[in-house]
Amino acid sequence: MTKRLWFAAVLAALPAAGADAAVTILGDGYARKCYEAAEFNRGGRAAFADCDLALKFDKLSRSERAATHVNRGILFMQGRDYANAIADYDTALGIDGDLAEAYVNKGIAVLHRGGSETLAVDLLSRGIALTPNRVEVALYARGVAHEKLGRVREAYDDYRQAAALKPDWPEPAQELTRFKVVE
Repeated sequence: MTKRLWFAAVLAALPAAGADAAVTILGDGYARKCYEAAEFNRGGRAAFADCDLALKFDKLSRSERAATHVNRGILFMQGRDYANAIADYDTALGIDGDLAEAYVNKGIAVLHRGGSETLAVDLLSRGIALTPNRVEVALYARGVAHEKLGRVREAYDDYRQAAALKPDWPEPAQELTRFKVVE
């Protein structure tokens, strides 16, 4: 029971929204408003409406369309609607199979949903290999997934890398305090 509560606390430290991995959209259309809602954690009906209007009416390039799906997926994650978030990430990956943020956010959503930690590790690893904007978030999330799978060494390595990349982010450093390195 204690371990389950600890994992719940660690998952809570993950950016539930994945907002650190929003995909930037330039300009002033609905897609830009959707991006800003995802990036600055401004969910709600208006934010979803902006995303939906962007996908329906904005003249988006393929990369902008994929990015808008990622950003709407982030809004779904903010509301803990992981099924719809994952569906949006899958749509984004169908448009652009090399979109790092889609893999990272999908991995975080799968991890929050629970029960598929191996899939989460695979998705996060793929996203990391594609160099996302916030690789430390992906490393931290993959560390959580590794730890849930009992892969303590891999978890430690991911937390350590996340802490090194973003020393002012307290969560990875806090996780590292629980480890004792034995040679």
